Amino acid sequence: MVDDGGRHGIRFGCNDSLVGFAQPGDGGNVPLKAAIGALLDGGQPANAYNALGASRLTFLSGSFDGTTVTVYLSGTLNHGGSCDLPRVEAQLTQTALEATGAVKAEIYINGETLSDYLARMSRSR
Repeated sequence: MVDDGGRHGIRFGCNDSLVGFAQPGDGGNVPLKAAIGALLDGGQPANAYNALGASRLTFLSGSFDGTTVTVYLSGTLNHGGSCDLPRVEAQLTQTALEATGAVKAEIYINGETLSDYLARMSRSR
């Protein structure tokens, strides 16, 4: 939730709250793909903000080794400004962690680590 000072979840970024939402669907044998796919589809519940909503990212693959979840995405990340960068990081990371129960997430966009990708984007604006 944007600029609510952490009242509804974990406070991060530009005074936002990170809040989880259950997604309809079966998840089945691929909960990571389903969870990341729902996030990348750009939908958002009322009063929430999906920082990935305007992006054109595709889930390529993911794996979980019992501790670390690794996610590979491709495409273009379109963001709405500097406050969206920590939102993107938090939303992708927490979605991957929650979907698998991992303690660490490694996310790559077009082969580049998420942190490097976001750092490059912040310099290019």
